[in-house]
Amino acid sequence: MNAKKATQRQGFKTNEFIVYPAHGVGQIVAIEEQEVAGARLELFVINFVKDKMTLRVPTSKVTSVGMRKLAETPMVRRALETLKGRARIKRTMWSRRAQEYEAKINSGDIVAIAEVVRDLYRSETQPEQSYSERQLYEAALDRLSREVAAVQRITETEAIKEIEAALAKGPRRGPKPESEDESVVEEEAA
Repeated sequence: MNAKKATQRQGFKTNEFIVYPAHGVGQIVAIEEQEVAGARLELFVINFVKDKMTLRVPTSKVTSVGMRKLAETPMVRRALETLKGRARIKRTMWSRRAQEYEAKINSGDIVAIAEVVRDLYRSETQPEQSYSERQLYEAALDRLSREVAAVQRITETEAIKEIEAALAKGPRRGPKPESEDESVVEEEAA
């Protein structure tokens, strides 16, 4: 019986931080048994402090819901490197792109979430985002910063600063400063 329980738990333990794709980083606060519809179920009790939410997930459903352990440090580094890349914005309709971004955010894949943060990031020199773009950006940034903070054992604020520093190292986004445009015009006139 204990071997079966250990397999169902798949190495997850109480007080461990995990990533639940639809909600981000949470902490397993207990493993309890409940009777549901006449069947005994073993459940992970997962607390999401920032969302003030507690979720109960049957241990047998862990794989199907995509729950996973926190990313390893090399994977976090890879996600931060992704932020430094060039934004890839497809020329499809916003509704289609928004669905793709939402799917990436809810995939629980830290690199996919980093791609959304990179693609939707706007520096001060760039045009303002729409409400829905900003909502998706903030959701992705929140998920990414929570996992980076949990893995590196830093605060979420420090994680956001690290993410923004990586974004700033990316290729310059938005319109070029006017002084550069003027120098090009002068060269053409000469």
